[in-house]
Amino acid sequence: MSSEELHILDTYIGENRSFAIYRNPEEKTLHFLMQGEEPPTLLNTINELNGQKGFVIAPFAVSDNSPIVLMRPSIEKEIPFQGFAEKGKKGEKRKDTETGEDYAERFASFIHPIREKQFRKLVLSRSIDIPREEGFSPVRAFLHACSKYTRSYVYLCHTPQTGTWLGSTPEMLLCGEGNVWNTVAIAGTQPLLEGALPKSWDDKNLIEQMLVSFYIRTQLSSFGIHPAENGPYTVRAGELAHLRTDFHFSLPDTNLLGNLLKLLHPTPAVSGLPKEEAYRFILDHEGYNRRYYSGFIGQLDPEKKSDLYVNLRCMNIHSNSFTLYAGGGLLPSSVLEQEWKETEDKLQTMLYLTKADNYVF
Repeated sequence: MSSEELHILDTYIGENRSFAIYRNPEEKTLHFLMQGEEPPTLLNTINELNGQKGFVIAPFAVSDNSPIVLMRPSIEKEIPFQGFAEKGKKGEKRKDTETGEDYAERFASFIHPIREKQFRKLVLSRSIDIPREEGFSPVRAFLHACSKYTRSYVYLCHTPQTGTWLGSTPEMLLCGEGNVWNTVAIAGTQPLLEGALPKSWDDKNLIEQMLVSFYIRTQLSSFGIHPAENGPYTVRAGELAHLRTDFHFSLPDTNLLGNLLKLLHPTPAVSGLPKEEAYRFILDHEGYNRRYYSGFIGQLDPEKKSDLYVNLRCMNIHSNSFTLYAGGGLLPSSVLEQEWKETEDKLQTMLYLTKADNYVF
């Protein structure tokens, strides 16, 4: 299968087949896999991933309509991909003249317990639904994302249990093979300055990064891991800049990756602190089901290479519409209008891909 022949995947979606195709950051190879006649395995807990091999689609919170899905492919292929050209038409930004009453109400309900010191941080997210244009191709959107967002992990997947998801995420959860493993803390967001990375960060973003880094350091330590660190430093993801810290470590037993993933997920970059209390608060008060947004996704293989990423900058593709997701971390100093704008900026990554005529093979 060549990149020119990948349009068949749009047909597979219509036939409700289980498959995934992804591109790791900075690579020029697409990885395609397809489940055979047997349905994907459904799991109820992250720990059940211990010793498992396959492509994982894990939700923010497991539920009856959002299980952990593990594809064990009968077909796997690597496809060279050099990118393709845009038509030159830029997607228009969605115009919002107000912060939205629902978001403002949820912001108030989140910020109050933070300022009362019940939480050190909470992540407030939201979703939007927009019509699907006639002629939109999920595969073309995926290939365009691979061309445009070269520094991110880009994927397209479909199963009967999850539906169709497309994403371009900068945030590694757990990657490695053998005795060499990595994770990252990505927290802190601001727009690029005329296409360039910003030179400085305010206290709110620096504190966010510090909290997520401290959490990852602590969780790894509880697993008997003492990582080497690099950062924080500024990185680009689409048209945004983030603060990032890298953690490098060894794993003596790769058959317990599920236990380590359970310790890491959800990180404060998508949930909050304290971990369990923040997680429960979000489920009770955010007002909608995140489903697979802010869960994790990717290849799991304890014997070879694993590449698992936090499912950010993503959308659920329906037959006549899209559901897009974005969120931001709240601290005591957070301001409603600024947090709303951050979610608007993050939505642009996927909004651009919803335009049916922005790209060609």
